Amino acid sequence: MSLDGEKMLSKSQTIKLVSAEGFEFIIDRKAAVVSNTLRNMLSSSGNFTETELGEVKFPEISTPILEKVCQYFYWSLQFSSGKETEFHIEPEITLDLMMAANYLHT
Repeated sequence: MSLDGEKMLSKSQTIKLVSAEGFEFIIDRKAAVVSNTLRNMLSSSGNFTETELGEVKFPEISTPILEKVCQYFYWSLQFSSGKETEFHIEPEITLDLMMAANYLHT
């Protein structure tokens, strides 16, 4: 496989999530699709930017909340594979995290 092919393969296996402040989180596609919203955005048949670039911008989700959401995606994958651990949520971010989770259908 050529270097370009390897880049293309690795790019399709990862997704870039961008917070309101412009911070970028590169996560595995399998983690991102824990969210029904992201799954629909990334698998749509139209010519949507999210589908083509593998990048989703969240102008309403702050960096600390999006970071916690990404942590949850990975925790959820582990939980679904049988690894039962706690997912700690700081009380001060609970409301913002619930709003983000509601939007992302997670």
